[in-house]
Amino acid sequence: MKLHELRPAHGSRTRSKRIGRGISAGQGKTSGRGQKGQGSRSSVGLPIGFEGGQMPLAMRLPKLRGFHNKWRKEYVVLNIGKLNRFESGAIVDGAALASAGLIAKPGARVKVLAAGEVKTPLTLRVHRISKAARLAVEAAGGNVELLEVAEAPKPETAAAEDRRRGRKVGQSEGAPE
Repeated sequence: MKLHELRPAHGSRTRSKRIGRGISAGQGKTSGRGQKGQGSRSSVGLPIGFEGGQMPLAMRLPKLRGFHNKWRKEYVVLNIGKLNRFESGAIVDGAALASAGLIAKPGARVKVLAAGEVKTPLTLRVHRISKAARLAVEAAGGNVELLEVAEAPKPETAAAEDRRRGRKVGQSEGAPE
């Protein structure tokens, strides 16, 4: 094939319709707008999604209810009973868990829970772990390294603390009510 033989794909380039240029042009007289009615006028002005007065599809469907947190972090839950397949002293991280088929992706956040028992000492590198699971792993001779340190709680303002304790805002600790 040579440069002068190149052609665009068939049907990808179409000529624009010449509307209102006589009957023989195919789009003459009413210019493809039909006879009379709302759509034949110059200022149709119908809103997007208008269905001729019928209840529109967007209003027929139910709304998504509730609160959806866009900062939510999803964790893959893993029980310590499944960790017995690793040999003693192994480093168990996302890549090891994915190659063992316990999680789908090696980069997924993992939370370990205490269902079952672990019999071999392991080094766990996970994002979260329950207290009971941590105690079970350490009792078996292993240790836990957290990849994601939990955020410290924000300091409470004096007004928020007063509201939490049931006091009126601005009232001091020892003042009578």
